[in-house]
Amino acid sequence: MMKTGARNLITDVAGLKVGNANDTRLNSGVTAILCDPPATAAVQVLGGAPGTRETDLLEPHNTVETVNGLVLSGGSAFGLDAASGVQALLREKGHGFEVGPHRIPIIPAAILFDLINGGDKDWGRYPPYRELGYQAAAAANTDFAIGSHGAGLGALTATFKGGLGSASCVTASGHIVGALVAANPMGSVTIGDTRHFWASPFEIGSEFAGLGLPSPMPADAAELRIKFRDMARGANTTIAVIATDAVLTKAEAKRLAIAAHAGFARAIWPSHTPFDGDLVFALATGASGQKPSLDAFVDLGAAAASTMSRAIARGIHAATPDPRDLMPAWSTRAD
Repeated sequence: MMKTGARNLITDVAGLKVGNANDTRLNSGVTAILCDPPATAAVQVLGGAPGTRETDLLEPHNTVETVNGLVLSGGSAFGLDAASGVQALLREKGHGFEVGPHRIPIIPAAILFDLINGGDKDWGRYPPYRELGYQAAAAANTDFAIGSHGAGLGALTATFKGGLGSASCVTASGHIVGALVAANPMGSVTIGDTRHFWASPFEIGSEFAGLGLPSPMPADAAELRIKFRDMARGANTTIAVIATDAVLTKAEAKRLAIAAHAGFARAIWPSHTPFDGDLVFALATGASGQKPSLDAFVDLGAAAASTMSRAIARGIHAATPDPRDLMPAWSTRAD
């Protein structure tokens, strides 16, 4: 029986902290994940409409091995400014890749589209995401809120509000795996017109209500539910981080990111569409001091997928209602 880490958050992986910053008027926000010490990192993009910063350096054949943090942000392309705010705070603290007398914090970032969500986007000349990034980094801790917070504040799915989710587990070999996700997909995370989550087979305890799968499975379960079908292009994206305390190379971290995408497919129907920018960053802090065997690495990949699917469901389950909501919060729906 799989068990969660102590917090059931990505910060159960030693060396990681997470902070959120919200702008309620904007109905958008930023989530920063900080790595101290720097962590081995990689990325895998499977959606057709990504928005990113500094992802090329994460490829295994490129020079920089580790990162100081990652950013998940709302705001579409405007949200890429958030990484500059996180970078500013870490530079003030003296963190970063050393080049002569200079330290350059390495902060890859990814964004989701939340411009059409009822918030006031009339921000003037410059968007507020750089400052939100700074605030998120300054708030980073081992405990943080999920649901309608940070990058998940203004997120939507096809049927319910989206949200920021996180989960963790302990593998049979003793490694910790954690996931963090801002779920804003074109598709749905629930089955048909029910409140049951596609991720139900992987639920631990009652972390997202314990409903299990519907019985019988509804006849319309496989029908596509598409958010904003008349303007779906670009109005989506699920962005995430999978992390472990195992010692991994960049190539192995990339394989972990690839495995975690199976969690998207298990939790969202449909996923990885041409109009989602679905992306997973991977972090290996190495805090356990243990390199997994080949068999243990297979287990690690499976845990990455199941933990990611749980994190997605937890984000939607924890979302809270707002008068401007274009989609109902899951918690307000009664069967």
